[in-house]
Amino acid sequence: MAAPALVMLTHGSTDPHVGEVSHHLRYGLQTIRPTLEVNAAFIDHCPPSALQVVSHLAGRGITEIVFVPLQLATVTDHDPSVDAVVNKVRESHPSIKFAVARPLGPEACLLRPLDERLRSALGTSHATEIDGLVLSAEGPCDVRGLGMLARRARQWGAHHRLPCQLAMGDGSSPNVAAAIESLNSQGRRHVGVGSFFLAPDLGFDAQARLALKHGAIAVSSPIGVDDTVLDLILARYAFAAMDLLGDDEQFQLDHEPQVSSVG
Repeated sequence: MAAPALVMLTHGSTDPHVGEVSHHLRYGLQTIRPTLEVNAAFIDHCPPSALQVVSHLAGRGITEIVFVPLQLATVTDHDPSVDAVVNKVRESHPSIKFAVARPLGPEACLLRPLDERLRSALGTSHATEIDGLVLSAEGPCDVRGLGMLARRARQWGAHHRLPCQLAMGDGSSPNVAAAIESLNSQGRRHVGVGSFFLAPDLGFDAQARLALKHGAIAVSSPIGVDDTVLDLILARYAFAAMDLLGDDEQFQLDHEPQVSSVG
């Protein structure tokens, strides 16, 4: 049987650059898995909505759909807006079987593209010295997600043998200004900020401006489109799709991404 359709679900924005990330991810996934039906849907601000995407798929005879929330700061909990959207499409299309994957989450594999983005920002700013790091992450996050983000900050700092502070823009942890000030109090004056965001949304913009205002020598761009992100989306999709299989049903995944487990 055909594999279920994959629908990436994320918050939209009036800034077209935010939506472009999801559409470029869709293109990348279709390149990897040309036989898989892949779509991007937005919870708010811009089309297409999840209901629009599901209605289109239903009109083409699609009967199974997996939603993959593109959240980096949560491990087990969905944003309540994700649950609201999924409940709405279930009510509108009772004949379609749905599964919701767990969010992408703060996987250790995402530290590689994060590192690459910061190196690029340091080069652009012609920085010659760095003695402290801040991992600036999107919110909201669940309790386990916050713990895992703190662990990623420690891992990133240990890799570079530099102190690293976690910063959250949603109030669940000190924000980027407080994180930079903490490093400054330790005598660190050349602080680079890595942005653990998927897209350049309002949260990223606010934290980036705050970081530069408080003396960061460079702020990386969001992680955006990367092979690691594509593999992670497919891994979340494949695991959730198993919930749609009946006892006598099988479908073949012709791409089996390898990602680290959260923990």
